[in-house]
Amino acid sequence: MEHSFTEAEVKEIQKHVAKYPDRNSAIMPALWIAQEKFGWLSAETIKLVADTLDVSYARVYGVASFYTMYLKQNCPPNLIEVCTCFSCGECGGKERMTFLKEYLHTNEQGHSADGKFWIREAECLGACDTAPVGQVSNRRFVHNLTDEKLREVIEKLRAGETLSFESIPLTDQTQIDG
Repeated sequence: MEHSFTEAEVKEIQKHVAKYPDRNSAIMPALWIAQEKFGWLSAETIKLVADTLDVSYARVYGVASFYTMYLKQNCPPNLIEVCTCFSCGECGGKERMTFLKEYLHTNEQGHSADGKFWIREAECLGACDTAPVGQVSNRRFVHNLTDEKLREVIEKLRAGETLSFESIPLTDQTQIDG
């Protein structure tokens, strides 16, 4: 595969550059576009982003290495992250990680035996009220995790299904009405 952006991808990146007074502000969306295209951010991909934005490699690498949403290694296609911080950890996040490790037969890196899944603990995902919470491939949150819910997510991903957004039913309408 040629390691370059298409004309359409460059135009999309330039739209982000145009939004900001400093082109460094477009690094994050440009990295996201690159990761979507290549699946992960190799040194070559980070250089492509730097060259496209006309900023230093070191600056782009700094952003890519700071945020966990940017994948700096070639890994299985389905990333499942489970929050194990205080609220989620106390509400079963650690137990959900144990379940995933056993269900997927993961190795020390968290890669499943079939090569289709990568699991890891996540820092706070900002949904403590629906703990424990998981995130799938930097896109979909799964609230109120249970082993059964995780099993269902895994089987849908194995079948090639796209996960829909999960809605959270409110039990008390006054939470909205104030």
